[in-house]
Order: sequence, then C-alpha cells, then structure tokens
Amino acid sequence: MNKVMILELTLHQQLVGYLAGFHDGKNVLLFSDSFRANIDRPTLGLITHPTFPNSVKLLEQDWVSHQRLHPILSNLLPEGALRELLAQGLKTHIDNEFQIFAALGHDLPGGLVAKQLMPNHIPDQLQRRLQLSNINQIMNIEISPSNKFSLAGVQMKFSMKEKDGRFNLSQVMSSEDSTQLGDWIIKTPSTRHAYVPLNEYTAMTLAMLAGVDIPEIKLVDMAQIDNLPPINLPQEQYAFAIKRFDRQTVSNEIDRVHMEDFAQVLVKYPHEKYNSANYEQIGRILYQYSGNAIDDIQQFARRLLVNILLANGDAHLKNWSLIYRDQKTPEISPAYDILTTSVYIEGERQFALNLAKNKDWYLTEMSHFQSWSEKAGVPWRMIKPHLDDVIEKARTLWPTALDSLPMIAEHQVKLRAHWQQLRPDLRI
Repeated sequence: MNKVMILELTLHQQLVGYLAGFHDGKNVLLFSDSFRANIDRPTLGLITHPTFPNSVKLLEQDWVSHQRLHPILSNLLPEGALRELLAQGLKTHIDNEFQIFAALGHDLPGGLVAKQLMPNHIPDQLQRRLQLSNINQIMNIEISPSNKFSLAGVQMKFSMKEKDGRFNLSQVMSSEDSTQLGDWIIKTPSTRHAYVPLNEYTAMTLAMLAGVDIPEIKLVDMAQIDNLPPINLPQEQYAFAIKRFDRQTVSNEIDRVHMEDFAQVLVKYPHEKYNSANYEQIGRILYQYSGNAIDDIQQFARRLLVNILLANGDAHLKNWSLIYRDQKTPEISPAYDILTTSVYIEGERQFALNLAKNKDWYLTEMSHFQSWSEKAGVPWRMIKPHLDDVIEKARTLWPTALDSLPMIAEHQVKLRAHWQQLRPDLRI
C-alpha cells in the first residue's frame, strides 16, 4: 500500500488546495474547487492570476512531481547548508522536499500556510481524486526538527522574532499562533568568507543612497541572538538583520504578506536560477503585469545598475521578487541580498544573468541598458533619467559614505578599485 501524507494549503485564510506526498516520492498538488472558481482569489503565483495566459487550464490540472515539489513550492524551501541542517534534524534526505516543506509550513516565505490534515479530516472528494483505497493509506506523522544538529559553520539565515532588542529563533508551530512568526531574517557570519554581514550592510546602504528601495536593516551583535542551533561559527561580532517585508504588524499581531521570487514566477527550480532566464524577461514581466509598472521597471533598472557598480555577481532569479500587498496585484518587492561578491571571488567580473547578451560588468556601457530597455519593451526615455540619477548619486555620495560604513578596509580597497575599472560612462 502506497502511504500518503496530506497537507492543507491556505493563503490569507482561504483554501488553496492540498499537497499529497506519497511514500514512493510522488507529490501531487490539487487545487480546490472554491479557489479555482473564485476570480477574486488571492494570488498564489503570477501563473495562477486570472489575467495570466492559461491560468484556468493550469488550475484545472493536478500538478504532479517526484521527490522535488513543483517549483512554486520548491522555491519556498531553503538551499544549501540550512537545508542540510533541517534535513538532519528531521532525519530525512535533503531531497525529501515534502517532509521539509511540511516541517516549515507554519512560517514559509510569503503568505502560504501548510498544515497537516488528520486522516479523519480528509474530504471524501479528495480521497477519490487521489484514488485512495481506504483511510489507512493516510499517514499521520508528527514532524518537528530535533535539536541534534551537527554542521560546519557556513553563513545561514534564520527567521527570528525580535523582542526587547533580542532575537529568538521562530518557534511557532501552528498557523493559529501568528504572534510568534519571525519578523526578521538574521544572517550569521560565514566561515567560508570573512565579514559577510559587514559587506552586506554596507552594500545595501550604498544601494539605498542610490535610490534603491530596501527594508529596514541593522547589524546585530551575536550576543543578542538566542536559541541558535549549536553550529560552528567564526568569532565575528555581528550578524546581518533585514526586516521581513513579507510580514506586517496589524493590531499587535504579525500578518503574512504574500510574495514569490522570479524562479517561482518563471517556474524554474533553484538550480536553474543562473542559466534559465535573462534580465529582459524579468523586465517584460514587470512592465506587463505589475500594478505599478512604470515605477517598478524604473526601480528594476536602478537595481541592475547598482549591482554592477557594487560588483554583485549574485543577482540571480531568486534574488528578485514580486510582492502582493493587496493579496492580488504584483509589484516589485524591496531589494535584498545585495553585496559585493567580487571581494570573495578572485577575478570575478560577471553578473548573474545576461543583460543585452552581456554578462561582463567591465564591458558594460549605458548602451547595454538601452538595448535591454528596448528588448524588454520599455521606452528608453522612461529609463535613462533614472540610470543617470544612480550614476550621479554614486559618484557624489558613495566615496564619502564608504569611509563611514563598516565594510572592512581590505574590501573597501577592492570596491574602489572596481569602480575605477568600469567603462567611462559608469566609472566612479
């Protein structure tokens, strides 16, 4: 008998459907009739929005995958060391995405909530759709990670709750208890690269000075962080903290705000985040579907240029997101994960995705942005003044600001050298 565990998926207290994870590794996402029929439904992903081509047909189908979940769900899970940490605590394989998803279902990125259904709560119609022979096929498993972790220290990020100046690992275990949802992401120091929190705080601050929309950020003394798992970390004083923009406080309770990264938007798995799209595609989607299209495409252009000026080679699909503040309409989210990667990668000179068929920031000129704009279907006259403004702000504000920011001296020297190697129209 092929046993199955079933999760109920809700978004803003509305039933989306069910996720069934079979013992043989098959996963099935089934949408509820009420979600499909509701043209005023909250947006799970852009491909399910009523105005998106083929959304009706997509929602009529059962989304079947094996081991991995569908990309809309798979991209909600952590990658790398944090996934290894969770899988170890769950005593499961790192590729068992259903079990990891079930464990994290109470505090996923965005607004989706996944809650295990008990066998006696499975609707008869769902049993028939899954072709379950009897209720004994349905598993009831208590899933919670143990605290017996053992992992080498690399930089990891944790959802944490701030209270009275201290940060505690989010421990909420049910969708009913929203008061304990994490409202900050804390990124610990890395043993692979030195002083990453200081780098990211500096780069994000410079980005803000150039007109990039960022959330609240701060450096947090490691002594202020409680309840971290026993992982080996370097003797650095500070972690990097960024306010979760997918959470908002309403009447003293934390409410979920839905979002999705562009790997979800383009239905790509995390391992495809560098090689399956380009910046023109992202631009076209923003300009066509955003409820704030002109401002968003101008903000996107600013961030593209800022990433080049800051030598950030990691602006891949998962580092751009849409946010649904009204539960339905996509807009570009605040910026995140901006840092100077070139100080850690010898000889790095490429950004993550193609921009007008170019990935080399030392060959990039303003003409590449004009080509990008045209291919994205955006009038160049709407974009150029914003790029000129970025250059002006970077040239006038950044050199002095960098002196007072916490990036270590060695990294500051490398960043200033990067500025001098850029093409004349971008040089600082």
